[in-house]
This record gives sequence, C-alpha cells and structure tokens, in this order.
Amino acid sequence: MTQIRKRLFCFGYGYTADYLGYDLQNNDEGWTIGGTTRDDDRRRALLTRRVRARIFDAEHPIYDPKTLFNRFSHILISTPPDDNGDPVFNMHAEDFANLPNLKWVGYLSSTGVYGNRNGGAVDETAEMVPTSRRGSRRAYAEKQWLSLYERYGVPVHIFRLSGVYGPGRSALDSVRAGVALRIIKPGHVFNRIHVEDIIQVLLASFANPSPGSIYNLADDKPSPSHEVIAYACELLGLPVSPLIPIEEADLAPITQSFYKDNKHILNNKIKEALGVTLRYPDFRAGLEGCLRAEERAQENENEAPEIFV
Repeated sequence: MTQIRKRLFCFGYGYTADYLGYDLQNNDEGWTIGGTTRDDDRRRALLTRRVRARIFDAEHPIYDPKTLFNRFSHILISTPPDDNGDPVFNMHAEDFANLPNLKWVGYLSSTGVYGNRNGGAVDETAEMVPTSRRGSRRAYAEKQWLSLYERYGVPVHIFRLSGVYGPGRSALDSVRAGVALRIIKPGHVFNRIHVEDIIQVLLASFANPSPGSIYNLADDKPSPSHEVIAYACELLGLPVSPLIPIEEADLAPITQSFYKDNKHILNNKIKEALGVTLRYPDFRAGLEGCLRAEERAQENENEAPEIFV
C-alpha cells in the first residue's frame, strides 16, 4: 500500500488543535487536516477553512473508522475523558491496531495526574496519584492509550499539559471581563504552557517520534495566580485588584480543586529529548505575546485562526 504522508486528524478540534491545524495548513509541506466536533455549526465553519470535519460524540462514533484512520498519518486526541475513560478509545480502540500508514498518535493529558506534591517537583517518572476527579479520569485515559502501544505497537505519545493559555484565553481576557480574582494561598504555585509552545512540542514529536513516551508541557517558572493577574492588569493599564485570602473567597468547586494541588512541573524532557526552546518560558513573556498577537490580529483579521474555545 502506498504510504500516505502529512495528514493529521484531530479528535476534539478545539483551541489547541485549531492552532496546530492552522500552523500546518500554512507551511509549505502540503498537510491535509481533518477533525471532529460535537457541534454542526462548528463543523460547517471548519469545512470552510479546509478542515475535513466530522461530528463525533458518545452517540455518534466514526463511520467506517478503519478506512478513515488509514487515510491519516498522524492522529491527535484531545477529547475530555469521563468516568469510563476516553470516548475515542472506548469506541475505536481496536480500529487503531495494524494501520500501516499510521506514524504518530498523540494524547493530550494533564499534569493533574500527579496530584498534590505540596510544592515539590515532579518529572515524567513520578507516580500518578491524582487528587481530583478530573485528574483520575486523565490518568485512566492515559493507561488506556498506552495499552494500545503495549499490545499492538500503536505509536502512542502522551503529553501532560499544564494550564493552557494563549490569545483569547489568558488572564488578559479574564481581567477585561471583570472576573479575575487575585486569590492568595501562601506557597501555592502552578505552571502554565502557552499554546504556541504546545504546538512547538507536538511538531518536534512529529519530527522525532518515540512511541510510548510521556512528556510534561510546562513553562520554566511556576507562579501564584495572583501574580499573573496583577501583570495582566499592568499590561492593560488597569488598576490591580486587592488580594483575597483563599479562606474568604467564594469559589466554585472546580476552582477550589485547582488550589488543592501544589507542585512544580519539570520540563527538562521536552528540551533534552525533543530539542524544544520555549518561546514563552514564563507568564510575563506569555502575556506579552498574547497582547502582541491581539494587536496583529486587529491589523490583519487573517493573521490568526478563529479560536474555538
């Protein structure tokens, strides 16, 4: 069978996949892009942008999956898991076996699988001890996908993402919307990763696949959230809101769970194994980059992709 190259299919064509697809479509390597969404309006919007979009959810598995998957050399999974694990795996795991054209599979996971380390550092060799339901779901989904590598040699790679941000999805936006609270919990820090650095890592993995590998995607400087919001206010020329002790904050359960985990994610592996140099090694560089991207987009509406939040 003739080898098919430069074809990427993304399950869950959202924020990160959108940036990756846009990058590949605008290089000179002739990539073909496909992906899934749960919304028919988004599907139509993606089709206008040359993305071969399909509807996929728990009630709509992929029709004729073996034929579809064999058209693509690279498959990215960014669908959120539930208590039963990853929906793509649960509906199509066996369809991934023995695909001669499949060169790379990536699963976007979360550093939430590490749980709380009381500020300690963790690398990819650390045990998964999630302390939240979301982290437990991600840990289970990781095991599901790695089982395909172990059983069939499917070229699975796991990418554990820290807090994802970028243009249209950063502290700048929450400050503008008036919903940014400067919560202080002494000693609490977390890592972030700019969407452009996620794309850097994925492309580096495309170029140097290592099936079965796990990578932490994080910046160099874990920091408290109140510092991020303060810098966003500074960049926007707005007054910095007062600090609120976490004991006095009325937080939603999902936000409360965020403050329960405290750890420093080590990112040495993406630098040493994949040769990545972060464009945004800390939140200050990242927020400045977001502001520049917004300014460019205002000057040229075609400069950046439409963001599917």
